[in-house]
Amino acid sequence: MEKIVEQTLLYDFYGELLTAHQREVYEDVVLGDLGYSEAAEEYGVSRQGIHDLVKRVDRQLKDYEEKLHLVERFLKIQKEVGRIRELACSSSFAEAEAAAVTKICDRILSEL
Repeated sequence: MEKIVEQTLLYDFYGELLTAHQREVYEDVVLGDLGYSEAAEEYGVSRQGIHDLVKRVDRQLKDYEEKLHLVERFLKIQKEVGRIRELACSSSFAEAEAAAVTKICDRILSEL
């Protein structure tokens, strides 16, 4: 998985477990593409301090995933529902049944 996609997914699932300061800096640097130097100036700390905070938060988010596996489960469910949708559209279901299954799959995917 591409690093920024992984960071975004981990943050989406576990970001609320971080402190407000960690969330703010991480959002600015990782999700908002603010440079370390710019963030350091904005927060009144060293560039190294920002770098260390981002690395520490990355490690924290990965630790949460290693323990809880929420992102892993999300991706697995998303893939399986997509496969069900494909099968419904390509199998010998009656058109109305295939449409109903497709609608259910779409609703599940939109809620994930």
